[in-house]
Formats: sequence, structure tokens, C-alpha cells
Amino acid sequence: MRAFTVRLKFHGDLDFFLGSRERGGTVARGLGERTSVKDVIESCGVPHPEVDLILVDGQPVNFAHVVEEDRMVDVYPVGFLSTQFKKDRLQTICVKRFIADGHLGKLARDLRLLGFDVAYNPHAQDRQLLQTMKTENRALLTRDRRLLMHAVVQTGYCPRSQNADEQTIEVIRRFDLFDSIAPFTRCLRCNASLQKVTKADVIEKLEPLTKIYYEQFRRCTGCGQVYWAGSHFSKLQKRLEQIRGQFS
Repeated sequence: MRAFTVRLKFHGDLDFFLGSRERGGTVARGLGERTSVKDVIESCGVPHPEVDLILVDGQPVNFAHVVEEDRMVDVYPVGFLSTQFKKDRLQTICVKRFIADGHLGKLARDLRLLGFDVAYNPHAQDRQLLQTMKTENRALLTRDRRLLMHAVVQTGYCPRSQNADEQTIEVIRRFDLFDSIAPFTRCLRCNASLQKVTKADVIEKLEPLTKIYYEQFRRCTGCGQVYWAGSHFSKLQKRLEQIRGQFS
């Protein structure tokens, strides 16, 4: 089979995954055999869960599409050309269940604070992450692009920022979560849901001053941790307002 060239244009923030010399321009890949467009895209360093729309010579295709001659490929992330090719989108937009890798502990905690179901084990190996993701139907959050490229990954996201506060905003935007924020409804330690309880239900677990000054409590349905609006509460409230301010 004669050699041919596929030229790829990555739109939006997908050039985050490209080498510095390739950003902002067209990436050329010389090939000598029939290859899926998914493999061509990932050979450039862009994980398939980051790709929402692929146009080959202006026509929408899926990841299985095979290229076997000179082609021009436009690759778009979620949110671009939102009014066009609606039936040809490749990603699920609204997801509310996640699994975060061991390097994203602060992000996992922030998302739990906002009421989202985030599985997190700082000691989990890649194989365990992928297995939990698959069996529990979760979206994978990781900055390891090679992990995102595993064929088993259907939905995932690589936070661009290394700052946990900015990562939280990114995830809310990517998965359209703003209207689903339900703060203080999930345990920050174990991820189980919280339920309101009376003071009498938990009084044996309270410190003396807590018994005096607080009347409203929630208890984790998983680990039993008790929560109340203590001195840290105002800081959490401020953090929530900052997040909401990003979307106002």
C-alpha cells in the first residue's frame, strides 16, 4: 500500500496535549497502512475521551472510521460547534458519577463538597481504577493521558490546570454540573450520602462545646461521621460562592 498523509487540526484547548511545536497549526502524520482515525488522533497525544467531534474532509465520522489515503481531519472538544452535527457527537456531556486517580485528592474532596459521587482511593493502581470505572459506570478523572487512552475508557477528562480550585471549575463546565450542585450532602471522607439526624441521635459522639452551641447535624450513611456547621463552615460557604461566581 502506498504511503499517505493525514493532516489533523485540533481545535479549542485540545492543543494542550500537543507538543509545543505542533500547537496552533496542522499536525501531519505519514502512514503506510489503513488506520482508524482514533489511533491517528491518539498518536498525536490526544486521548479519545477528550474528542467530541471528528470531521474528515468536512464530514462527521466516529472513532472506528478508517483512513487509507490523504485526508484532512478536524478534531473538536466538547462545547465546540455546539449547534452543528448534534447527532454525530462522541461524548456524553452530563455525568454525575466519577472516579479520580490518586493525584487528584483535593479535586475529589471539592466535588464531594458540592454533592457529587466521586470514588477515590489514593493507593489504587491503574488496573483497579479502570475496573471500578467500568463496573460502576463512572467517568475517569486523571491527568495521565495514557490512562485515558485505554480502550475501556468511555468517558473521562484530563484537568488542564494543576490547581485544584481551577480543576473543580473545569469539571463542572465539562460535564454541565452547575445545576446539579447540592452542597453538604455527601461525606468528604468516604463519599456516602449524608442524612439529617437529631441532636439526640448523635449526642454521644459530640464534644462538650459542640453539644452546647450546635443544634443541626448530619450523619454519613456509610462511615457514620457526624457533620455540623462548625468554624470551618464559613470557609466552605465562601468556597461555594466563589465557584458559583464563576458561572454567574
